Amino acid sequence: MSFTAEVKDELARVPPVCSHCEKATLAALVRIEGTLFFSGQGTYRIEVATDAPSVARLIIKLLHELYHLKTELTVRRSVLHKTPNYLIEVPAQPHLADSLRDMGVLSGEGLELGIKDELVAKECCTAAYLRGAFLGSGFVSDPRGDFHFEITVENEDLAEGLVELLERKDINARVMQRRSSYMVYLKSGAAILEFLAFTGAHQSALSMENARVIKSVRNDVNRMTNAEIANQAKAANASVDQIYAIRAVLETHGMENLPPALQEFIRLRVTYPDATLKELGERATPPLSKSAVYHRVRRIEQMAREIRG
Repeated sequence: MSFTAEVKDELARVPPVCSHCEKATLAALVRIEGTLFFSGQGTYRIEVATDAPSVARLIIKLLHELYHLKTELTVRRSVLHKTPNYLIEVPAQPHLADSLRDMGVLSGEGLELGIKDELVAKECCTAAYLRGAFLGSGFVSDPRGDFHFEITVENEDLAEGLVELLERKDINARVMQRRSSYMVYLKSGAAILEFLAFTGAHQSALSMENARVIKSVRNDVNRMTNAEIANQAKAANASVDQIYAIRAVLETHGMENLPPALQEFIRLRVTYPDATLKELGERATPPLSKSAVYHRVRRIEQMAREIRG
């Protein structure tokens, strides 16, 4: 099961906080996943489609309990994806138009483009509406990879309305047009966590936080490993350069003609070619600081440059 499916399965089971929360959830689901058909003289029917069985059960339950509407369920199986799709049909019937107006699908002028204020007057209902929006067309990437979250809607007013609802919880969302639809998206892991927690997907939020911690530790280990490899490569290259300089100095001056301090450094470097300057200093008798060893390296390299020059 994908992470999106796990989140939707959890959100579909979140209990309402107040008596209006379920209406807000259903309203968002019908607005986003529903298709409205008009037959004239105030006669309507709607179809709502979803790939998640838990969401299909929730839609049917709420349509029955809140508005006493008759529904018909058709399970369709995609030949391409081999996954079931659930089509919920609400045929034309008395009070359907009133129910659609109550859900903020219809207004006095026709279709409602934004979000009806009464549906999201309370914080718990705001969370319920956002929950329904995600259950409808939400997507969240696997937290083990790059963070990505989106809800796709068909008009800009609804997209901007969702952004405003998110801003009430200081969740920064943006809108991007994609062909004929609009995508409300979050990019930061912190914002996605806030959304999951606010809408009631606490177990999914915990799973995501665990994945974030693991990813952070892995990235830290990788950075430390890369830095260590880079330091080792740098030390190895420096050691090679020092040995070439030592060879040039010895061929010209001979070991016996060099100061004791340089003789000691040469013996240490040749004996421990992979050691850092700090490690060479620790092996000296008496031990030397890194800066003292580096001073001897500079003297050897200077002598080598004079010979080559």
